[in-house]
Amino acid sequence: MSIGASFLDQVNRSFDRAAGLTAHDPTLLANIKACKNLFYTSFPIKRDDGRIEVMHAWRAEHSHHKLPCKGGIRYAETVDDDEVQALAALMTYKCALVDVPFGGAKGGIRLNPKAYSVPELERITRRYAFELVRKNFIGPGLDVPAPDVGTGPREMSWIADTYTQLRPGEVDALGCVTAKPVSAGGIRGRVEATGRGVYYGVREVCSVGEDMKALGLSSGLSGKRVVIQGLGNVGYYAARFFQEGGAVLVGLAESEGAIANPKGLDVEQVMAYRQERRSMVDFPGATNLARREDALELECDILIPAALERQITEENAPRVKAKMVVEAANGPTTSEADEILGRRGIMVIPDAFINAGGVTVSYFEWVKNLGHVRFGRMQKRFEQGAYGRLLEAVEGVTGRRFTAEEIERVTHGASEEDLVNSGLEETMIGAYHPIRETWKQQAGKADLRTAALVLAINKVALSYEQLGIFP
Repeated sequence: MSIGASFLDQVNRSFDRAAGLTAHDPTLLANIKACKNLFYTSFPIKRDDGRIEVMHAWRAEHSHHKLPCKGGIRYAETVDDDEVQALAALMTYKCALVDVPFGGAKGGIRLNPKAYSVPELERITRRYAFELVRKNFIGPGLDVPAPDVGTGPREMSWIADTYTQLRPGEVDALGCVTAKPVSAGGIRGRVEATGRGVYYGVREVCSVGEDMKALGLSSGLSGKRVVIQGLGNVGYYAARFFQEGGAVLVGLAESEGAIANPKGLDVEQVMAYRQERRSMVDFPGATNLARREDALELECDILIPAALERQITEENAPRVKAKMVVEAANGPTTSEADEILGRRGIMVIPDAFINAGGVTVSYFEWVKNLGHVRFGRMQKRFEQGAYGRLLEAVEGVTGRRFTAEEIERVTHGASEEDLVNSGLEETMIGAYHPIRETWKQQAGKADLRTAALVLAINKVALSYEQLGIFP
């Protein structure tokens, strides 16, 4: 494969490597690999100064083995048909790995969101949503978008409102998109979900003593040196949770530059400084790196690329000094770099598993929208009462009086966010061990990425085999 292989070529190369380790019929594998629907549209928008500009937008639906399809919408100047198809394929495998009942999808508009005013972005977003509705590429039972690079809860709220205006009376209309603001039908815990999922997943990986010993590391996260590239939604929350979990942030990188301190950086202080100065460069006590990409080559135990795809390449992979590369971004490691890291004994935790926290909690939000009731609403007070009566019984038997703090800690009923975080933790822990088992079974033939894809392919293949062929 050429050095200039496209993102889609990279994803398909990983698929082919994993498919070769399965016993499925080649025709079935070709069906799983192919993108089912690809929608392109262009439309004019009026800028604030009266100029007319033509926007270019896409939506790819990679798999219909489960419906609806699920995947983000990104606003970036790199968006094209290759990128959305590659990301949609990764979403299919990701959803299969964490057992959420979605096919993979992805969409985007080619633009730099920083170059547009908020009213302009709203007009662009609403027109894009209108085009998706017109072509049946959005709907709670068809295709459910979410945020990605350059978008967030604000854009999802605009899409949800546009959809409900065009589908009056559709009772499940809010389920057309996820990661909405809580006030617009979203769910508590979604904003932090991907970063929290990265933390839960890595914590579980680091709990396996055998694997850590092979890397020359101790079990657990405490004291692990971590470098994070990208401090957007995913990177910031990952940094916060790793810091709270006892890890040491020795390097941070963003678009304006990168900083390092082997003794540790406080992410909240860095973010406050960056908010004030519009840059993290020259943060007190830290060393500025010559290039932002140099953060990928810092001495550390865990490197977390949490920005864009294809950041670790054939060129810089030989200089990566981490023991583990954790793919919080989608596709941050090229297939050539993957092979180099593997030969060097560096463990790569693949994106299809480790950044699945977002789609997991999006699933919870979708279920909430279809159920029309907030999680925890029906049982929280009942649980508090039951636990309170239990404590009263214990007090009656032992004669010991519990303090107010002890009573509050024991009788606390689960809120929506408690339930969401519990479900996310269960999902990330439960998803890792089948991947690890597949990796061990394929000793010498597969790394964790290939093992994850083998597992995903098997799950998607089973769905297609059970569905049969229509007509």
